[in-house]
Amino acid sequence: MNKQDKEIIRNLAGQAAEIAALPIQEEKRRLWRNLNSLKPDRPMVMIDQVCWNEMNVDNILTLQCEDPLLREWEQTLRKQLYQWRHFPVDAVIEDFFQIPKAVEGMHLGVDHQEQVLWNNENTDVASHKYINQFTCMDDVEKVKMPIISHNEIETNRRLALAEEVFDGLLKIKLDGWDPYLSVWDPISAWMSVEDALYGLVDEPEMMLALAKRIVSGYMTGLDQMEQQGLLCAPQSLIHCTGAWTDELPQGKATESCTTKDIWMFGLAQMFSTVSPDMFNEYEIDICMPLFERFGMVYYGCCDPLDRKMDQVKRIPNLRKISISPWADTSRGAEAIGKDYVLSYKPNPAYLASFDEGIIRNDIRETVQICKKYGCPLELILKDISTVGGSPERLWRWAEIAMEEVQ
Repeated sequence: MNKQDKEIIRNLAGQAAEIAALPIQEEKRRLWRNLNSLKPDRPMVMIDQVCWNEMNVDNILTLQCEDPLLREWEQTLRKQLYQWRHFPVDAVIEDFFQIPKAVEGMHLGVDHQEQVLWNNENTDVASHKYINQFTCMDDVEKVKMPIISHNEIETNRRLALAEEVFDGLLKIKLDGWDPYLSVWDPISAWMSVEDALYGLVDEPEMMLALAKRIVSGYMTGLDQMEQQGLLCAPQSLIHCTGAWTDELPQGKATESCTTKDIWMFGLAQMFSTVSPDMFNEYEIDICMPLFERFGMVYYGCCDPLDRKMDQVKRIPNLRKISISPWADTSRGAEAIGKDYVLSYKPNPAYLASFDEGIIRNDIRETVQICKKYGCPLELILKDISTVGGSPERLWRWAEIAMEEVQ
């Protein structure tokens, strides 16, 4: 190990350890547990999926390590410290550093084929033109059942390096695989959204068979993950939102964890334009085996679900429902009531054309709507593609949001 690399990581880890020891971290975890138990003290706020290429003030995000793995750890720590200083909201700084196990094989045998157009190669945001690889029933056989394995040599290498670097500063949490189980996100990349939507009309039997085969692949992979002790546990986050809860065995070791012990995140974003009946048939019914096996489910992302609540509420173990910028918040809140957490997604476009009045009114109106219907509420600002080159806009959004929820 490069001596300078080690000093860089230990310096950042020392700062993180001091912040993690503050009483506010346990207070935030308590607030999240209460929200997730549907007994909130107040609405909670998170910020994720940030345009980090526009955040690098005074080079404090500039990486200095040489080793590739240590550069990844350095980036994680620098982003964590940056967020704490500029837009902490209700994010928790944990007293451990996560080291993922080298889990291999959760692949369904199909890679997307695409043309990519980059507007700015310093971001993760690009335009994608996907090539359709599924045009007939025979193509469904392209989807293969995963074979899961654990590269213990690589895991032990990561663990040994982490123990040396973080010794005496942060605990090491050896973490397993965190399920992301969308059926229609991979289909949209294998076929293109347009061809997939046409497929629902022109080749409904093929599309049903394709979706069912993906679910079978996920179920097969999860069975192997459980058998080999490779699932994550416990979770601090479930797709950008706090996952702390008293209703799942948070102290359970990863090796003995089953899907019943953790959260699942589900979504069908490309179904924004399909009818509730089609959503029910092609998403809820097909994914029911996945929903049933997890302890808690957080459902939805950018898809507007306000007109599909009857179908969403069929999901067993459902705890959080996303209300996106394209949904009618009042309609969604009325259906959600006190039974679930309303996971509101403020419009990230407000960061591109910044107007404090619009931002404050959006948050205040949402809080008032949820009070009217008794909805436990979280505000999750995500998918931030740009802040117009002014990171202070994001900092100010965080201040406004905390003022309104408190």
